[in-house]
Amino acid sequence: MAEPPAARSAGGRWLGRVGALLVVAGLVLGAYVAWQVWGTNVVSQRTHRALVEDVRRAWAQEDGRASSGPVRTDRGRVSAIVRIPRFGDDYAVPLLEGTSEDVLAAGFGRFANGPAPGGKGNFAVAAHRVTHGEPLRGMPELAPGDEVVVETREWTYTYVLDSGGDDLTVPFTAGWVLDALPANPDGGVQPAQEPGQRLLTLTTCSELFHTDDRLVAFGHLESRERTAR
Repeated sequence: MAEPPAARSAGGRWLGRVGALLVVAGLVLGAYVAWQVWGTNVVSQRTHRALVEDVRRAWAQEDGRASSGPVRTDRGRVSAIVRIPRFGDDYAVPLLEGTSEDVLAAGFGRFANGPAPGGKGNFAVAAHRVTHGEPLRGMPELAPGDEVVVETREWTYTYVLDSGGDDLTVPFTAGWVLDALPANPDGGVQPAQEPGQRLLTLTTCSELFHTDDRLVAFGHLESRERTAR
């Protein structure tokens, strides 16, 4: 028995509405992905530049006076500027205190359990590899011997990497990489096991899209000099 025309018409309208909703949902999802991948980069890169300028201006105003510590901004407390020559002469990203999502949207974040730049122990920092300015998108390009320059108000510290940017991948739960002297429980990549070192640890996502794994690179303090004004 043939289906009544009214029933066919109602079914067609229902399918049409479902199809329209799916199209709208796809457009919304596509817009969200585009914002995350490209939009946040534009906003965060502007934030990086603005914070670097703000911090340098604040440091210049403090010349001749005792340091008041990290510069307070509307994005957090900025303690240094990170430069990685491998990523180009114009590369300059603010280093903020902490590793919250808001902090990492504004630059590098320093893990609170480690020393300040130049200090003994493990100066460990994190940054996004994709979205939010992607400061460490080029992490796999880093090689042993590459420099990471950390500029503070008074001193500029030059760290040299001892491992490459893709030599070590760990799960995000691998807390040993933040220890004062990281010792790899699997016997793989790790810093030289000598006490009293001034170490650097870089961490970022291991993939360009969502992952629970992290790329980790280790380095050591090579030199320091007075920050030029």
